[in-house]
Amino acid sequence: MSVAFLLIVLFGLLLLGVPVAISLGVSAVCTMILFSSYDIMGVPEIMLNGLKPALMAIPMFILAGSLMSKGSSAQRIVDFAKSIVGHLPGGLPMSAILACIIFAAVSGSSPATVVAIGSVMFVALKEAGYPKSYSVGAITSAGSLGILIPPSVVMIVYGVTAEVSIEKLFMAGVIPGLMIGGAMMLYAYIGAKRLGFKSTTPASLKERWMKFKEAFWALLIVFVVIGGIYAGIFTATEAAGISAVYAFIVSIFVYKDIKIKDLYSVFLDAAITTAMIFFIIGFAVVFAHFLTSERIPHIIAENLVSMNMTWWMFLILVNLILFLMGQFMEPSSVVMIMTPLLLPIALQLGIDPIHFGIIMIVNMEIGMLTPPVGLNLFVASSLTNLSLKDVTISIIPWLCVLLLGLILTTYIPEISLWLPNLLDQ
Repeated sequence: MSVAFLLIVLFGLLLLGVPVAISLGVSAVCTMILFSSYDIMGVPEIMLNGLKPALMAIPMFILAGSLMSKGSSAQRIVDFAKSIVGHLPGGLPMSAILACIIFAAVSGSSPATVVAIGSVMFVALKEAGYPKSYSVGAITSAGSLGILIPPSVVMIVYGVTAEVSIEKLFMAGVIPGLMIGGAMMLYAYIGAKRLGFKSTTPASLKERWMKFKEAFWALLIVFVVIGGIYAGIFTATEAAGISAVYAFIVSIFVYKDIKIKDLYSVFLDAAITTAMIFFIIGFAVVFAHFLTSERIPHIIAENLVSMNMTWWMFLILVNLILFLMGQFMEPSSVVMIMTPLLLPIALQLGIDPIHFGIIMIVNMEIGMLTPPVGLNLFVASSLTNLSLKDVTISIIPWLCVLLLGLILTTYIPEISLWLPNLLDQ
């Protein structure tokens, strides 16, 4: 009865347009009052206890992404990507996708990736004669890789919620991210050939070297963060602090594309985004605390096991649930709500928690591209002045690529686990 009441209140408030954080808090507290002996005066203590030190990585990565996206880093990364694959049929959209892959490893944010690369590439693709829907679909979809390729804010949220290694999660996202990004580039190549685009003269080695040198400091942050974590030099939280300091130095003193007077707006944007995420996390902690203390996930797990549900059947169910929730809620919220509910069942069925986290995040990528709340759709719509309907139609073929990536990631655990397992050796 308590579970039904909790979910009815939660989704009822969400359907009424109440913010996610408030919906989580109100549904949990009301259920505590009516169906348990909890003293709600202890709710603030539960929230504070749930804010783990690893969450300090979030504001630092957000700040680093904000600094890099406000300056010329995106343009430099795009120019470098064009020098590598721009001569192929579909070279421009392939360059945009490659730039999204690289910038995702700088910003850690899907919408930020769409804004940074889209603002540079949408006009270039249009002038090159590519259909608007083709261009919008490519960049909007590739931008979703921002939450899969490390460093990812959503990965940190999952890692803290599931109490698993964030460093291993970062490593686990690399191969799925490159796999899906590579599949998108292949689709862009095939689509461009069908549209009649031909190969052009490739950039010379000298030109590629020049573009690499111009983008070097923007590219280096990827190797500093990921390489440092993989080599065991620093933790994910330490890497976040280093990335913020690095982005500040590069933007102010190397590229000189951000002035001291611009820092206020950069820091303000990062602070607003951080506050929004932490507000959700705080109330989601209370929600998760109630679920686990009432043993709700364990009861559900026991029922599923008694029904002889296998691990692959359970993952089909998980993908369907996450697909539906991703259409109505932003990724961090879904992860905070569903991880305490689904992870204990996954563990009981022998599913690795790192692998399960990557499955959740790939589902959240798809959620960023599906109406009515797909955030990337709104970002692309505002950048291109296309209607939300037109943007949604444009991403459908690319969504099929993502769904294929989800299936492979779900049922071939080694795609996610090969790199993390190297850390244990």
